[in-house]
Amino acid sequence: MPQISQLAEFYSSQILWTLVFFSITFFLIGRGMVPKVMDTVQLRDRQIADDLAAAQAARDAADEQEEAWKAREAENRSRAQGLIAEAKSKAAAETEAKLAKAQERLDARLAEAETTIEAARAEALAELEDVATEASQDIVARLTGAKVDKRSARSAVKKAMTHA
Repeated sequence: MPQISQLAEFYSSQILWTLVFFSITFFLIGRGMVPKVMDTVQLRDRQIADDLAAAQAARDAADEQEEAWKAREAENRSRAQGLIAEAKSKAAAETEAKLAKAQERLDARLAEAETTIEAARAEALAELEDVATEASQDIVARLTGAKVDKRSARSAVKKAMTHA
């Protein structure tokens, strides 16, 4: 077979060219491109690690700022509650003072009203005594025909009013 007889002639040249091609490929890719790719991968890994470290540092800083803010907020809330309590106590004291003044005015008006009532009562009793004195004089005069002086009638009326 002629194909087999030609195989020996071409076989050695094919092996030679295969070795040449693989050698060139090895030196171009293995020695030229692969180290550059590896350097790029390492650079990328280093950049990612640096970015993660920066992100963690930023998170820690944010947590510290949040804690500081919470502390300030608690302090502000405490101060505000103190101011509210102070305002409430001040308002209560002012209200109590106003109520005391109002109570004093009411007590004065009540005392004045009681004085007026007592005066009116005394006046009414005096009028009642006068009416009772006149009525007793008139009754005695009609029943007995005797005339009773005003002084005796008044003392009898007073005596009767104290017993009643």
